Amino acid sequence: MPSTSPKPSATADQAAPPVGTPPQADGVSLSHGLKQRHLSMIALGGVIGAGLFVGSGAGIAAAGPSIVLAYTLSGLLVMLVMRMLGEMSAAYPSSGSFSAHAERAIGPWAGFTAGWSFWVLLCTAVGLEGIGAAKIVTGWLPGTPEWAWVALFMVVFCGTNLAAVKNFGEFEFWFAALKVGAITLFLGLGVLAIAGVLPGTDSPGASHLTDFLPNGGEGLVIGLLASVFAYGGLETVTIAAAESENPVKGVASAVRTAMWRIALFYIGSMAVIVTLVPWDAPEVVEAGPYVAALDRLGIPGADQLMNVVVLVALLSAMNANIYGASRIGYSLVQRGQGPKALGRVSGGVPRIAVLASSVFGFLCVLLSYWRPDDVFAWLLNMIGAVILVVWIFIAVSQLRLRRRLEREAPEKLVVRMWAFPWLTWVALAGMAAIFVLMAREPDTRVQLYSTGAMTLILAAIGYAWQRARART
Repeated sequence: MPSTSPKPSATADQAAPPVGTPPQADGVSLSHGLKQRHLSMIALGGVIGAGLFVGSGAGIAAAGPSIVLAYTLSGLLVMLVMRMLGEMSAAYPSSGSFSAHAERAIGPWAGFTAGWSFWVLLCTAVGLEGIGAAKIVTGWLPGTPEWAWVALFMVVFCGTNLAAVKNFGEFEFWFAALKVGAITLFLGLGVLAIAGVLPGTDSPGASHLTDFLPNGGEGLVIGLLASVFAYGGLETVTIAAAESENPVKGVASAVRTAMWRIALFYIGSMAVIVTLVPWDAPEVVEAGPYVAALDRLGIPGADQLMNVVVLVALLSAMNANIYGASRIGYSLVQRGQGPKALGRVSGGVPRIAVLASSVFGFLCVLLSYWRPDDVFAWLLNMIGAVILVVWIFIAVSQLRLRRRLEREAPEKLVVRMWAFPWLTWVALAGMAAIFVLMAREPDTRVQLYSTGAMTLILAAIGYAWQRARART
């Protein structure tokens, strides 16, 4: 299969076909089977992950009520990143998303680095989510092997993604609907309880908010780092948009509603939890913050209810990450940056890429059983800060592509970054500050260094490949 990657130059866009997901030599390309309702619900539900339901407990225990500030600060950064990504994805829809934009703006080595590091992140996440989902099911059905449940989930979602993109969209539509319904109900009950109008409950008022920074600035930093990584997964909607009926409209709609979605689901739910439950209550970490809050409201079976919601969130993430990994891999191969077999499309689906992504995910699961203390731990550390690396590529790409779009195709600027270029620079400064904070914390320092090593290795390979292409 011939590559369509442009040779590196300042005018690469003019000299070669657009970077993204062009059809193969035999004319077969990805389908456009996602409907607008699929994309809208993927955008809505994509911000609600298992990390929000469970992982936020550790952040609350460290930061106390200031976790609301932590989620607000990281949420503002994510809004800027999504706006930048939306601007580029509306102008250049591609299943390669930020990887294709980085190649277009910076060079093939950048697209290679951003794409393959994100592929490793998504595939590893598939395995982690499978393990988490299996633990919940074995809690209901003790005695059944975890690995068998992981294998079952892998087969189901691999099969879903192999069949047709509309199957992925349909699964995500209903998964997202359940998640949105659950968190909306939670927020509604919480607000009623805080207002003192929920039967059988007394309003706590502001009694749990008096010690806003119980562990000082250090606790806020830990909460901030926890909140940053809870937002991972928002990028999937820009990948999916390339296979929708109207990619430009889909991306524009998703990005424009990102602000209220983040404010409502993340910041709103943190505010409700720390108002209803003392931040230092043991059950916040042991049972999870949402279970702790529902227990305070006297909701029967709160733990099992939230287990169902978390299971749905994990399965949704598995489905979305297999999809995202397969499309990123496909796009990279289409640009000549990976094994050609991954770029084969049949029935509008890159089926070899779907299989490869699923197999890599299941391999991560096996490593968690075989080598939990060395190889698997090393893999987890290696992907720890990948999302920040991706965000930096997004910001730098947007800085360079915006100028080019204004000169060459201003009509493509359907979505515009706010206060360009100042807010883009503010976002880059925020990312740099997070890197510094990670280097200060012992728990995140190893992740930072491991991710940095992987990024440098991929960048070196990508640059060597770019030079070799330039000579030919």
